[in-house]
Parts: sequence; structure tokens; C-alpha cells
Amino acid sequence: MTTLTTKLARLMGASLLVSSFGLGAAFAQEVVLKLHQMLPAQAPVPSMVLQPWMDKITAESGGRIVFEHFPAMQLGGKPPELVDQVKDGVADIIWTLPGYTPGRFPRTEAIELPFLVNDAESASRALYQLGEKYMFDTEYADYKMLAMFTHGPGNFHSAKPITTPADLAGVKLRAPTRVTNLMVTSLGATAVGMPVPAVPESLSKGVIDATMLPWEVTGGLKVAELVKNHTEFTGKALYVGAFIIAMNKDKYNALPDDLKAVIDANSGLEFSAMAGKLSQEADAKARQIAVDLGNNIITLDAAQSAVWEEAAKPTYDAWLAESAAAGFDGQAILDDAKALLGQ
Repeated sequence: MTTLTTKLARLMGASLLVSSFGLGAAFAQEVVLKLHQMLPAQAPVPSMVLQPWMDKITAESGGRIVFEHFPAMQLGGKPPELVDQVKDGVADIIWTLPGYTPGRFPRTEAIELPFLVNDAESASRALYQLGEKYMFDTEYADYKMLAMFTHGPGNFHSAKPITTPADLAGVKLRAPTRVTNLMVTSLGATAVGMPVPAVPESLSKGVIDATMLPWEVTGGLKVAELVKNHTEFTGKALYVGAFIIAMNKDKYNALPDDLKAVIDANSGLEFSAMAGKLSQEADAKARQIAVDLGNNIITLDAAQSAVWEEAAKPTYDAWLAESAAAGFDGQAILDDAKALLGQ
């Protein structure tokens, strides 16, 4: 009996030892963060920006932060709901466009004004600095902001060629931001709002005749197979759209200080600038698809682009008037944006 008791005791001790090692491994993985976003995982920003960023944080935290990535709205809802999902804790981190909820993040629209920026890296750097000065304590006060960046220059992709502002008359056009909606509407187009995942079906069914997108996004959406005309600009971009990567504030605040430090070290100004640069670098591959299909790529020269820039000036007047009505100094933000962009 004594021998049996001794053996049982040894077995129990061994079992407890194994369990303790197992629990230690489990405790090492302290935080699981759910990242939710609208595009397939293989799209440029998810694959080139978000996934490497998640991998880097996991590595630098020693595996104590791991991510569950939910692309293509796999946690449910529609893209405009992402900002509330992270605020309410449905997701821990989201990547989205503030412009999907018009009027909610009005200061962010400054960077989206037409013919303001030249490239995504400098625009992203400027946007994040504007965010720190004007936005993080106002329209983003409910979020832990991790990054603000833009995509590369946006272009027209259309069933019929678009060369002059007059060519927009009567065109059913998906414009990506509220300020681009203002611009194209003033030039005679019928602006049709929708999140970017809805663009292919809308083009194929004739709900829209044209869309405004950076080249990078057209690849995954197969836009070059749905329309045959693409209009590019020389100099300043027709527009850029603003992106944010935001975290649930309570989730961030609950992290131990050393894990907050890992998140902080991989967020902010330099990450934003890199994200913008990588986003624009993806343009070339998608543009080549249109070239290989033999599509009509219209590259407007500087003089032709200047005609569009002049036509877009009333959009600035409208935005500045709306900013004043909303109770903030849009001119100050715009002046700072221009200074940061070196204009």
C-alpha cells in the first residue's frame, strides 16, 4: 500500500510539474488582439503593411502579444461601422477610412482636399503631425491612435475617357471622400457614395460609370477588367484618401507598461510614413495590369492638370466655410498642412 501511495504521489507530482510548465507557456501569451478591416488579406495594405506590423509586434513582445486578423469584415458589419466596432470593443484594432463616416472626422478631410499633395509618404507624415496637433484630442479622443496615412495619388477609372472637367457632366461617379464628392458634384457628375468593396459589382451592373481610386486598389478589385479608361495627373494628386489604424482605448490602457512600449515603438509618425510609402509602391504592379490589358491610360500634362486644379478651387471655399460652421479653424489646419508638405 505504501509503495502504491508513493507511486501515485510521484505521478501526481510529475503531472503538476508538466501542468505548471504548460500554464507558464499559456501565461507567456498574455494578450490576443483582434484586428478587423475591410479588404481581403492579400490586398496590398493588409499584406504589405498590416501583417508585417503584426508579426513585428508579436516578435518584439516575445510572443506575449498575438493577433487574430479578421479581413474582409469577417467579424460582421459594414466598413463604415469599423470606427464604432473598435470604440465599443467588438474589435481591438481597426484599419479604415474616416471618410466612410462623413461629418464625424472633419479635420481629417484637410489632407483629402484635391490637388494638395504630391506623394503618399510626405502626405502621411503631414497627416500624422496634423493629427497630433488638431485631432487626437478632438475627433479621435475616444481612440488610441496608432497610425494615420494616405494612399498614393488617386485617379479616374472610367467607361468613357475623362480628360477635361467638362467630361464629368452626367457621369455616375463613385467618389471616395466627402470633399471629392463636393468637387465632382460641382463639375456636373452624379456622386454615388459606397465603400470600396462595392465598386466592382457597381461597375459591372452600371450603377456607376466611373470611380476614383489609387492604382494600388484597382488590382484586387479587377477594375482594369471592368473599365478601359484611366486618367492620371501630372504634379499634385487629384486626391488622396486618409486611413487610420486605431485601437480600443481601454484595451490599450489595460496593457502592462512593457507591452504598451512595444505597441508605441511600432506606431506613430515613422510607421505612418512607411505605411504611406508602401501603399504607393503597390501602385506600379496594379497599373501594369491595365497596361497589359491594352487599356487607354490618359496621362494629363502639367497644363491640363492645372485646368483641373483651378476647377477644384471652389471645393476649398466650401470646406473652409463648413469648417467655420462646425466650430474649428480649417484655414489653420490647411496652412499647417501646406507648410508640412513644403508648399
